[in-house]
This record gives sequence, structure tokens and C-alpha cells, in this order.
Amino acid sequence: MEQEQIRYHGAGTTIAAISTPQAPGGIGIVRVSGPAARAVAGRVFVSKRGKTLDGIRGYAALYGRVCDGDGDIDEAIALNFRAPASFTGEDVVELSCHGGLSILRRLLRAVLAAGALPAGPGEFTRRAFLNGKIGLTEAESVMQLVCAQGERAAKAALAGHDGALERRIRKIREKLLSAAAHLSAWADYPEDDVPRVTPGELFETLGEVRTELSSLLRGFDAGRALREGVDTVIAGRPNAGKSTLMNLLAGCERSIVTGVPGTTRDVVEDTVLLGGIPLRLADTAGLRNTADPIESIGVGRARERIRAARLVLAVFDASRALDGADRLLIGEVGGTPCVAVVNKSDLPVKIDKEYISSKFKHIVFISALTGEGLPELERAVAEVLGTRELDPSDGVLYTERQRDAAARSLNGVEEALGALKAGMTFDAVTVSVEDAVGALLELTGERATDAVVDSVFSQFCVGK
Repeated sequence: MEQEQIRYHGAGTTIAAISTPQAPGGIGIVRVSGPAARAVAGRVFVSKRGKTLDGIRGYAALYGRVCDGDGDIDEAIALNFRAPASFTGEDVVELSCHGGLSILRRLLRAVLAAGALPAGPGEFTRRAFLNGKIGLTEAESVMQLVCAQGERAAKAALAGHDGALERRIRKIREKLLSAAAHLSAWADYPEDDVPRVTPGELFETLGEVRTELSSLLRGFDAGRALREGVDTVIAGRPNAGKSTLMNLLAGCERSIVTGVPGTTRDVVEDTVLLGGIPLRLADTAGLRNTADPIESIGVGRARERIRAARLVLAVFDASRALDGADRLLIGEVGGTPCVAVVNKSDLPVKIDKEYISSKFKHIVFISALTGEGLPELERAVAEVLGTRELDPSDGVLYTERQRDAAARSLNGVEEALGALKAGMTFDAVTVSVEDAVGALLELTGERATDAVVDSVFSQFCVGK
């Protein structure tokens, strides 16, 4: 959806949307939020015992039926939230009925006809942010929770929703603010009893902040691997066991396995979780020089995939000596993050281990046929991608917007340190420190423009 097509409604309006997936399910929810939420919901909901939503307290529910001008729609439960003790900080009513698509869409039409406006993407969460219920990083974590592909990604998103990233940023920012305040006070009130600012103290403080921001930024790629997954290529010479490895990781027979070299002629793809990391696997044709025109196309595609991948699982046959195809693979991998997977470890080993060790930092010996060595492969992949040391509960950067703000803050700190080293006046240092603080305020949303806020929530699905 293009940004200019998105329309958000003012605080005095009441909005509604389906808040459960647009697919058949056991239950479906239409959420209504705004000052007229109870009145709007009351026009389509009738309690079985004659009670009204206005007559019950917050966090209470009524059982009854929902209807429109054509009659009953379904039986339903109306859950009542009173401002400000709701997700959005407004009066909210959630109407829960059976999760049939036709039922939900008819109920939403009835609610809109009763006076609500259709919610825009992420508009419920946007209102929660604008009403001070959550910070901007906490709001962004909502979509990370919805889209999490693995347990560790979900833990990281939940920690962010609980404010872990915001707390981490605030600690960094307080150090910068303290330094900036000391600089300003010492410069503006030289006659007062303000402790003198020394370059050594500033170097120490700014050095600590540089280390913390650098650590935060290093965790971005690792966190992204958990959230978004990693384009991964399984490559190697024919009959090294690539397809067997693919099937082991996928947990089913995704690739054809035979003893005939060149069986895999095109790219076979699947997404798997390896140690909590989503890997978008591509099992490629065996790398070798071939006169077969069809196989040659597959080899060309394999080479293209290797160059574009974020991770390569380079498969070697432990039961055979290295040959030209193996050396071709080593040359193709180049600087791409890689794990050398020495397969068929259940057979007598003939491969040159020392040569492989001289070419790869990360090496594991496995048997793709029996599964032996799979835990070692999990650990090696986590180490290559930087997720092994990542603690999801620490608070990690989720989005490019957050990464950009943190990078600009680090740049400000680097400029301040550079000014100190060059012997420039403290005024120049102060300007750079204030730029670093401003970037962190943008990150947490305390100095975010309307355009930034709109951009953040335009990425949400309708109903959140």
C-alpha cells in the first residue's frame, strides 16, 4: 500500500477492523476503539440478559447476539474496556464470534454502518503510541511478534514489547545527556561552582557510549537473521550429499537422492528452522564442468545463488579425496559467510582435513544420512551469523529505521571523540554530543515527526 493512500483518523473518531487473520478459524474478533465504541457496538450487539455495555465495568464481558438490518449474524461475546485501561488508551469493545470470513465481514459492515470508521494499517497500535501507552520501539515490536518465525525471534520481539530496547537506549542516552549538561553548565556559568570538564572524563564517557552503540549495531544483523531468515545455499560437487542434507534439515524428502551424479539440475527450495534460525534453503546442482547443456544451466544457477547468498553450506564428501570440483566450490564461495560441511563422516575418511581447515574457519563433520553431527552444524551456523551470543532479552534493533538512528548517534559520538583528539573547543564537542542525543530521541519516538510515525505504522496489517 502506498503511503499517500493511507488515511488515519483523528483522536475524536471511533474506528473498527477485523483483528484476527483473514482466514477461517474457530473464533474471529472485530475491534472497535474510540469515544463512541460502546455506543457503536451497542447498536449491533444485544445481550442475552438485557444488559448494556454502558452498564458494565471495564474488563467485563456480555454474551449475546450480533445483528444488522437483515437480522441475526451470529452469537457473540462483547468484551468491554474502559479508557484509559485498554490497549489503545481509549474505550474499546471487542466483538468475538465464530471465525467464518463471511460472518466477520458482515459484522464489520454492520459496525461501520453503526457509526465507526474503517481503521487504517496499524491504527490501533498507532493510537496506543499517541496516547502514551507504549513507546515507538515497543509499538514496532508488535509486528515482530506477529511475524516471528521461531522461538528466539518471538522472545526478542516480546522483550522489545516489554521495553527492553527502550531501556537500553535510555541508559545510553542518559550518559550522553549528563555529559552535554555538564559541558553546557561549565561553559555558560564559569563563575559558578561548576566542576571543570576534563578531556579525560569526556573520553571515558564517550568511549563507553561508543562501545555500547557499536554492540547494539552489531546485534542488528544477528537479530535480523532470527526475524527474517537467511538466504542459504547448499553447494558442493555431485554426490557429496547436498540433497541428503537438504532432506535432513527439512525433515522430509524435498530433494531427490540417487547415486547418479547430476540428479539435481535445478534449485530446490524450502524454509527450515535450524537452532531457531529460519534458513531459506536452496539445494543447488552439483558444481562441476559438464558438457550436458541442461546440467550446465543448473550449475550456472548454483553459482549465481552462491554469490547472492548470505550463508553457504559448502558440502564435501569425507569418503573421497578432494578434486577439481571441490576446489571450484572453494573458489566460488569467496568471502561469503560459510560453513564447511564434511559429509559422510560414517564412512572411512579420505578427505584432506588440513587443506579444508586452511580454507574455512567453521568446519563440521556430519552424516546427513544418520543425522550425526547436526547439533554441531547448528552451533556453527549460529556462530557464523552472530546469533550464538545474542541474548534476545537484552533488547535488539528490529528495523532499518532503528538501525539508522543508532548509526547516526554513533557517528555523532565518533565526531565528538574526533573533536576532542584534535584539541577543538568544547563547543564543537557539545554540538556532536547533542546530535547523538537527538538521534536516540528519534529512535525511541520522543522526537519523531508525523511522517516517521506514519511510515512506521503503515507497515502494520489492518486490525493491529
